[in-house]
Amino acid sequence: MADAKGVLVIGEAAGGQLDASAKELLAHGRKLADSLGEPLSIAILGDNLGGAPKEAIAFGADRVYAVSDPVLKEPQPEAYLAALTALAKEQSPKVIVAAKTPLGVNVGPRLAFRLETGLAQDCLEVKIDGNKKLVANRPVFGGNCMVSVACDSLPMMAVIRLKTAEPLPRNDSRSGEIVPVNPRLDPSVVKAKVIKRVEEKQEGKRLEDAEVIVSGGRGLGGPEPFQKELKELADLLGGVVSSSRAAVDIGWVPYSYQVGLTGKSVAPNLYIAVGISGASQHMAGLSGAKNIVAINKDANANIFKESRFGVVGEWQKVVPALIQAIRELK
Repeated sequence: MADAKGVLVIGEAAGGQLDASAKELLAHGRKLADSLGEPLSIAILGDNLGGAPKEAIAFGADRVYAVSDPVLKEPQPEAYLAALTALAKEQSPKVIVAAKTPLGVNVGPRLAFRLETGLAQDCLEVKIDGNKKLVANRPVFGGNCMVSVACDSLPMMAVIRLKTAEPLPRNDSRSGEIVPVNPRLDPSVVKAKVIKRVEEKQEGKRLEDAEVIVSGGRGLGGPEPFQKELKELADLLGGVVSSSRAAVDIGWVPYSYQVGLTGKSVAPNLYIAVGISGASQHMAGLSGAKNIVAINKDANANIFKESRFGVVGEWQKVVPALIQAIRELK
């Protein structure tokens, strides 16, 4: 790829609409492309892309590769890998970025191997340095340290954590090129078959999209406070309830509640942590939080080092008092 040029975003779409992860990636990609002085492209894969390609242009793409094939109906890593490998070899992008989604973490490393290049995983920030190299900042040792990784081989690749960039403002007046691509995939490339899809019922806002999150940990002592005090507080603030990994491992709440390194990444305006010690693995999921409020009886808990406001005390007294104060203000 000696003549490599431009930045390629691996975008995801569903129901003919661009996924939120793709909008975030376009924000990262736009910054990289502008630093290089080169175009920003996005590859969107599926069998019926609907309005996703035009949407991608509105969110910052200069060119959209609309990769359509019946084999891409289901987001199977093998099918995506085959289509993306062919596209990358044909277009020779200088930089390729993917989102840290279940699909992205499966396809990213395999694509890097097939393109005979390296890959920076789980990145919080990516930029172009003075030597036109991709530099990625990523956590190591369970989030206790940060390291900067410079990419030396082409294409330079990174998988970026969600909620590390705000999507660019939508601009439907932007112009761009939509390039239809038919990879003509052989169905045999898919090694697994989807037998049944069960969608979890979503009540209210998605955790990843919430502006206010009230989160609980082991310090709550049981599952009941999640559905009582924490839910009441979250409802008053127009937010949702989440948890640390400890509460999930014990079985108090389902995995869909979990925020952290092995859970979901969130970026709320307000994150209220109740009975959470603040382990680095949990804090790794809060890198985008604007304001963290901690409630913990242990004055030495690590969570206070990361919080803008903190209350040292028993949550059984503090949370009801906070609920009452909010009711009075309303």
